[in-house]
Amino acid sequence: MGAPSDTDQLDAEIFEAMGELVQGVIGKVEQLAQSFGVPAFCVKALQALGSPMAMRDLGRQMHCDPSFVTAIADLLEKRGLARREASTVDRRIKNLVLTTDGMSLREQVQREFMARMPWRCLNDEERACLLSLLRKMIRAEDSADPGTGPPTTGGPRAGEVSQTLISVPPDS
Repeated sequence: MGAPSDTDQLDAEIFEAMGELVQGVIGKVEQLAQSFGVPAFCVKALQALGSPMAMRDLGRQMHCDPSFVTAIADLLEKRGLARREASTVDRRIKNLVLTTDGMSLREQVQREFMARMPWRCLNDEERACLLSLLRKMIRAEDSADPGTGPPTTGGPRAGEVSQTLISVPPDS
């Protein structure tokens, strides 16, 4: 088998860079959680609980087992950050509701988290472009048929990528 094509090399570099970015963000979440004295999974739960939510829905959103959601709810309740309430629609369903302290911590965490994100080094135009590209990839992923993908020719070469990112209009 021959050497990888420029496209294959670019794809590999993008994959590696995305992995580094995700690992960096996860590390920041863990540091932030530690600085607020809560486990990282509680930070994730706080972010999900912008409004009262059924515990089963929280589990789905966090991709975790119902027993783990119970453990999260127990911890949040113990710290005075949330409380369980019976649903007004079905009393068998328990909603998790942030307390005033929980809402305050959620806002603090959000502010700190956003201030530490790697895209903060980009100017507004670059951030708008990044958002547009991310949404484009998400739409492509949502509508992709198995076995098909974007064309592998005609794209920018590795040296042209940063130039292309800056010049892509926000609505593409």
